[in-house]
Amino acid sequence: MSSVTNVQRGADTGPPHHLLVGLGRGAAGAMLFGMPMLMTMELWHLGFYIDRVRLFLLLTVNIPLLIVLAHRIGFEHTSTWQEAVRDATIAYGLGIVMSALVLALLGDLEPDMPFSEILGKIAIQAVPASIGALLGRSQLGGQAGNDEGGDKDDGQDEGKDGDAVPDQMSTSYGRELFLMAVGALFLSLNVAPTEEIILISFKMTPWHALVMVVISIAIMHGFVYAVAFKGAHELGEGTPRWHAFIRFTLPGYMVAMLISLYVLWTFGRLDDAAPTQILMSVIVLAFPGAIGAAAARLIL
Repeated sequence: MSSVTNVQRGADTGPPHHLLVGLGRGAAGAMLFGMPMLMTMELWHLGFYIDRVRLFLLLTVNIPLLIVLAHRIGFEHTSTWQEAVRDATIAYGLGIVMSALVLALLGDLEPDMPFSEILGKIAIQAVPASIGALLGRSQLGGQAGNDEGGDKDDGQDEGKDGDAVPDQMSTSYGRELFLMAVGALFLSLNVAPTEEIILISFKMTPWHALVMVVISIAIMHGFVYAVAFKGAHELGEGTPRWHAFIRFTLPGYMVAMLISLYVLWTFGRLDDAAPTQILMSVIVLAFPGAIGAAAARLIL
């Protein structure tokens, strides 16, 4: 009798149920991770005056980013790139829908607004919201072994004899850098539009900037290797301490710097600025960007 009940339960929690649960998590993730930007006044204004070519480029760049990210943490376990494209499309759609709903709820979308302004506001907000939709699966999912779809939180799959085999995504150097870029982009998008980034960069001296670079790198390295967060990386026996610092931390910080430069350019924060001021602004934004990059290695 119990076996029949278990079979019936399995039938009730088949693939359609898993997809619906994934969609629910995606919608929740889009709201949770996108809310800081959805309630930021600078983002509302950017939707009106942002350069449309730069906005289009940001939306275009977000597509392959979502596809690769979905291949790791899609709404269901993805084994092919076609499934990853499907999940990325769903995430983008959820980001657009949830952004429009929240902006309308906040009274920031009005019927008498020009269509281009409405479209611009939703488009900007949809980028972090779509990333949040995919993050919703990994961060809002169930416990390992009990999650719908049988996802594993330890980043390993079972081999033929039941032995754990490391996930290729988590061991690939290029993909490690990619995940750091995702984390840096996500956190940078939340603060780059604010006036405080430019204000801080104006107030900083070169010594402040140097200290901020050192602290950013130290925090980034400490997050992953020193303070034993869940998911933290451990160095193998015989591996020099400097190996991870040179191979991952420093390149990761450079990735955060490049992402910061791109995001500031996208939002027009670097227009008509002197090279020194551009460098200062990038260093300021790379501080949260580096933290986002380090956190991405832990949670994705």
